[in-house]
Amino acid sequence: MSEKKPSYFVTGTRLSAMMFLEFFVWGAWYVTVGNYMNANNMGTMIAWAYSLCPIGAIISPFFLGMVADRFFATERVLAVLHIVGGIALVLTPMAAQASPTVFILVLLVHTICYMPTLGLTNSLSFHHMENPEKQFPIVRVFGTIGWIVANIVVSKIFHGDTKPIQFYIAGVAGLALGLYSFTLPHTPPPAAGKKANVRDILGLDSLALLKQPSFAVFIISSFLICIPLAFYYSFAPVFVNSTGVPDPAFNMSFGQMSEVFFMLVMPFFFMLLGVKWMLLLGMLSWVVRYGLFAAYTQHPIFGLVIGGIVLHGLCYDFFFVTGQIYVDEVASVKIRSQAQGFLVLVTQGLGMLIGAQLAGWLVAINTVQGQVQWFRVWMIPCVAAAVIMVLFA
Repeated sequence: MSEKKPSYFVTGTRLSAMMFLEFFVWGAWYVTVGNYMNANNMGTMIAWAYSLCPIGAIISPFFLGMVADRFFATERVLAVLHIVGGIALVLTPMAAQASPTVFILVLLVHTICYMPTLGLTNSLSFHHMENPEKQFPIVRVFGTIGWIVANIVVSKIFHGDTKPIQFYIAGVAGLALGLYSFTLPHTPPPAAGKKANVRDILGLDSLALLKQPSFAVFIISSFLICIPLAFYYSFAPVFVNSTGVPDPAFNMSFGQMSEVFFMLVMPFFFMLLGVKWMLLLGMLSWVVRYGLFAAYTQHPIFGLVIGGIVLHGLCYDFFFVTGQIYVDEVASVKIRSQAQGFLVLVTQGLGMLIGAQLAGWLVAINTVQGQVQWFRVWMIPCVAAAVIMVLFA
């Protein structure tokens, strides 16, 4: 007698819990680490802290393209990576007491473990969905909720924007997700038994997708737009903190709150606009966001900053999530994890790494007597995003 397959409601609930914890871990430290470093005499290395996730993303195709696709069930790879990464986060405050370099190195261990899980959770979710365009946004929105809850817990409840507690909260959540991952729906490696070679290890099979003109335009534009995008992730929390408002990470969470709304209405926009116009609207939102931040420096009305933050729903969902769904549609089943890893490599890897370093350099040369000249810092990515948007259009 065959085993009864669980209903999608049960599976979807389990996937939603996975997404909640996945982004709770990231949100608990990523928004606040810059202000923590400023408070602990490590401000000059903020750009390096925000380069760690891109470095992890560059390495992640190895896990996605070879390990997850070929040798081990996806849920087991997730479990091991989150447990090791969670331990690293718990040790991060101790590393900060040793030296800024040790702090960065221990945090790097976490990001190398964590970044592959972004693609793994996507591919695991898609594997258990019958209609990803409709079902994935609903599951993925719980990741956004997890990020919001993490910001509220760290910033509003514990006022931990500059305190070590952010790493303890994130680390414990990572360990919990690692254990929970062992219970996730079994997701066997799609290319099991196939002999591994250099082409597979480097994920070169997914490069064949570049022969499709639409995919090539998508990838090139995604890479370029992620360079100015990195300015927001690296220095927006520091910028918000400089305005003098309390609990900056809590204020940043309004962006994720808008993300929840746009995630839920994404299926409607897919039917109304299609992938190309959704990506274009996402790019336009980044231009407007940086314009609002620059406008605040000339007219200090905090509503301008909040306006830029609230645009995150359009900025993230219509660009990153739309891109993930598009890649799942164009990639064959056997290279789906590779293709998701390739997208992570190009956007959150190479693009964000270059952007974080450029942002750090730009902030450094625009700091006068300890005061950052934020107008210049925000206008440059504003113009850059606008140019890339026009080229994509």
